[in-house]
Amino acid sequence: MDRLQLLEHWLQAIYPDQPFTLAPASTDASFRRYFRITFPGQTLIAMDAPPQQEDCRPFLHAASVFARASIHVPDIIAQDLDQGFLLLSDLGTTTYLQALTTAPENADSLYLDAIDALIKIQCTSQKNIFPEYDRILLSRELALFPDWYVAHHLHITLTDNQKNTLTTAFDQILNNTLAQPQVFVHRDYHSRNLMVVSPNPGIIDFQDAVFGPITYDLVSLLKDAYIQWEEAQILDWTIRYWEKARRAGLPVTTDFSVFYRDFEWMGVQRHLKVLGIFARLCYRDNKPTYLQDMPAVMRYLQKTCERYHELHPLKQILDLLEDRQPETGYTF
Repeated sequence: MDRLQLLEHWLQAIYPDQPFTLAPASTDASFRRYFRITFPGQTLIAMDAPPQQEDCRPFLHAASVFARASIHVPDIIAQDLDQGFLLLSDLGTTTYLQALTTAPENADSLYLDAIDALIKIQCTSQKNIFPEYDRILLSRELALFPDWYVAHHLHITLTDNQKNTLTTAFDQILNNTLAQPQVFVHRDYHSRNLMVVSPNPGIIDFQDAVFGPITYDLVSLLKDAYIQWEEAQILDWTIRYWEKARRAGLPVTTDFSVFYRDFEWMGVQRHLKVLGIFARLCYRDNKPTYLQDMPAVMRYLQKTCERYHELHPLKQILDLLEDRQPETGYTF
């Protein structure tokens, strides 16, 4: 019996007298799948998380923590951890990405809602609730860049000097990010994981939450791989976050220029990681559509590295890699 049949049988056991239809609700970069269950008069979401590859418990834990922060996350209707099934309330069908693409004039309102929700999450932060976003984890993420983007995607073998340059740059990035104030971090707080719903936003895909740098989720939100904004607009929203965070008593620096530098350096760590993840999704997981988002991520990286003298050696490597992009691409 395949996973879909198991899921249908589980739902039938929960709702023996109610007819329903089941249809794919969204895709995911992991092994998880989501289905929309339509009953007469209501819809719910079923998560299929094969226990061999996924663990539902971090999702349940984060959902509970975020719900206590008055964040709009899905309610847990039913669960079967042995089979890897969760039944959730439905936060609708409109992601921020869809809403922003079709009606960009609403961006300011949507982003301010997302910033307000992020501050609520951060204001409830405590140690020992989520795993620490420590040097080991951050370093493991940075290693995805040479291992998957450089080696698998570009088929380039770095010289010893280039490897040393990367090591030095990675150490500088880690020293900056680990020195930042630590708060709850969603870890994928971007336009595909925010839903337009009342109260807004609905927040999903939070199972990888950690305790880490305060600028991380803001970078995910404003320097998004899937939708891009002018730098002046990103700066404006960053200032608004910083002002709201200070009023809320969050431990942001009183000097905005220092905060913005931390924000940008955090972005370098995230975007190096994302390039590696997108390559891994393509070549290991057979999900090549993520390759189309690589150029935007690389532009973020190059622009930031150009602004900071310490990152100029990294910028030189990025420029070299860009000159050697594969000529044959993918058709999407």
